[in-house]
Amino acid sequence: MPRLSDTMEEGNIVGWLKKIGDKVSPGDILAEVETDKATMELESFHEGYLLYISVKEGPVAVNDILAVIGGKDEDYKAILAGETKVAEPTNTSKETTTAITNTTETKVTIEEKASIATESEPRIKTSPLAKSIASKTGIDLNTVTGTGDGGRIVKRDVENVVAAKSSPPSGPNKANASPQYGDVPLSQMRKTIAKRLVESKFSAPHFYLTMKINMDKTADARKLINEQPETRISFNDFIIKACAVALRQHPAVNSSWLGDKIRINKDINIGVAVAVEEGLLVPVLFAADQMGLRDINAYVANLADKARSKKLQPQEMQGNTFTVSNLGMFGIDEFTGIINPPDAAILAVGAIAEELSMIDGKVTSSKIMKVTLSCDHRVIDGATGAKFLQTLKQYLENPVAMLV
Repeated sequence: MPRLSDTMEEGNIVGWLKKIGDKVSPGDILAEVETDKATMELESFHEGYLLYISVKEGPVAVNDILAVIGGKDEDYKAILAGETKVAEPTNTSKETTTAITNTTETKVTIEEKASIATESEPRIKTSPLAKSIASKTGIDLNTVTGTGDGGRIVKRDVENVVAAKSSPPSGPNKANASPQYGDVPLSQMRKTIAKRLVESKFSAPHFYLTMKINMDKTADARKLINEQPETRISFNDFIIKACAVALRQHPAVNSSWLGDKIRINKDINIGVAVAVEEGLLVPVLFAADQMGLRDINAYVANLADKARSKKLQPQEMQGNTFTVSNLGMFGIDEFTGIINPPDAAILAVGAIAEELSMIDGKVTSSKIMKVTLSCDHRVIDGATGAKFLQTLKQYLENPVAMLV
């Protein structure tokens, strides 16, 4: 099992696209693997025949044997004979057996696996995800036209059929699925989220700074910008832009704790928390301070779509130097976020609400937003975090200044 992300410790086999006895070539997709961050395709780097599959479905630890590729009818069982190391295959064979791990070494040590999975019955060429969706929605795969490689049915093909057949629910029975109670197995993503958050919460000494920000001028600017054709800038786009510009002025907040040193990051790469069905993903906007509002809007929308469809690549979720988490659209007034390593801070953004205030002896209504900065006290002191929030407040209360 190769390490498909920086935090991956095991992968969950969703399903195999090749069966035992199939000829495989470099570049062929062997299986779909659920990692801690996404569902990814496992590619073959070897030429030969698929001789052995260790786990048909389920978890496999990184570096454990997934499968064996070798010459047709080659005796591979010696490699799988118990817990002793096996001598390297002789050079006299034209085709050598390769155990698929994250390297191409042929000297391996493994525990004896379950019996060899076999598939003799003919099957429709379909991805495991598409097959799972079809099973849950009652779609006959024989009626679906595949648009994947070689006519393979992929997720979007089944979803298109489901969308075509669905009609708006009506009446009291629109929720036709009752809540499911009982134990729910942990996905790889949820396991990693739990581990990383515990490590962050109990290793980084958090402290919190909350500030109110008047969003009247940002709301006016957003309204004017969105009057342009095909332009839809969100409040979150303004917030990300303001954070990026403020971080350039306060590099101590754009820093990372590395154990024996603090790294003040030159690049400003902002992670944007995206809620998905199984937890939370944080795709990254690289060089966010150099982006305009339209760029930020387009990149965030694209990354959010990829996050929800589990198409984010590991490199799109690495390299963050600061994180923004916005729950305002859910009506949350304020909250505190847990720092996303290796960042030293995360900004939690609440809803924008009308509040009455006294200005020049007159009662007036303003759009007020609360933000809370969670700081790693090993890196950021209270005054440093407060000055960053003051700058952020200045930009959001006078958004034209950050667009110059």
